[in-house]
Amino acid sequence: MRARSIGKAIRRPATGLTLGLVLVAVPATAVAGTAFAGTGPAPAAAPRVAKAAAGLDDPAKKEIAMQLVASAENSTLDWKKKYGYIEDINDDRGYTGGIIGFCSGTGDMLDLVELYTKRKPGNVLAKYLPALRKVNGTKSHEGLDPGFTKDWAKAGKDPAFQQAQNDERDRVYFNPAVKQGKADKIGVLGQFAYYDALVMHGNGSDRTSFSNIRKRAMAKAKTPAQGGDEKTYLNAFLDARVWAMKQEEAHSDTSRVDTAQRVFLKKGNLNLDPPLDWKVYGDSYHIG
Repeated sequence: MRARSIGKAIRRPATGLTLGLVLVAVPATAVAGTAFAGTGPAPAAAPRVAKAAAGLDDPAKKEIAMQLVASAENSTLDWKKKYGYIEDINDDRGYTGGIIGFCSGTGDMLDLVELYTKRKPGNVLAKYLPALRKVNGTKSHEGLDPGFTKDWAKAGKDPAFQQAQNDERDRVYFNPAVKQGKADKIGVLGQFAYYDALVMHGNGSDRTSFSNIRKRAMAKAKTPAQGGDEKTYLNAFLDARVWAMKQEEAHSDTSRVDTAQRVFLKKGNLNLDPPLDWKVYGDSYHIG
């Protein structure tokens, strides 16, 4: 498997405020006791049964995760409009495109187009596979220009390409984050912190990769699976994440941690329950 280290430069929205999509939660129904006119005490209220916190792989939580990442990656919450997004953001990783920033220089864009072509031979991006193999590991556009970005945008409207992006996102980033988070016995917020770190840093062998960020955190605090306190551990993980981000200029704005994930943690919202209010790069977002 290729090592990934996916960085994103700061991208700001055209407007100062982006409103979140509203997620409507269905309230749990409490069964209250009913008073009777007859003799004897009224029946006791039925006890409330605490519902176990959903994992980040719960569909509603996953949608929140995608909106949170999109606020940082694309300055929007409408992540489903970003399948056709592509540009070179000058982070030495070539072209960055799609819903979580697949990069021509880090291998995951190549894997994506290979999957798309396996499922739909002769697609509009298939002809770029030799060039994508050649530029992998570099910032070069050789063999991709001038038509690649236009064809990527065209492919972004194809449901088969959209599904390929969803599947590669899950295989490489989302599912590993959730699996590791559950193994560490951290909740939804912690699993999201893992996911966001994997999206940005990948899980290669370099010191700023996800696995080394996690090791740096574990040197400061035990995971809940090791008997540690969840909030203490997550603070250590976010500290390690901020350190990793500051190692590269493209990541030097740490607001996606400081004024987003850290805000939820300070409020004790370990389950990422709406309403959620946060800022990235100074811009405000809301999920109701």
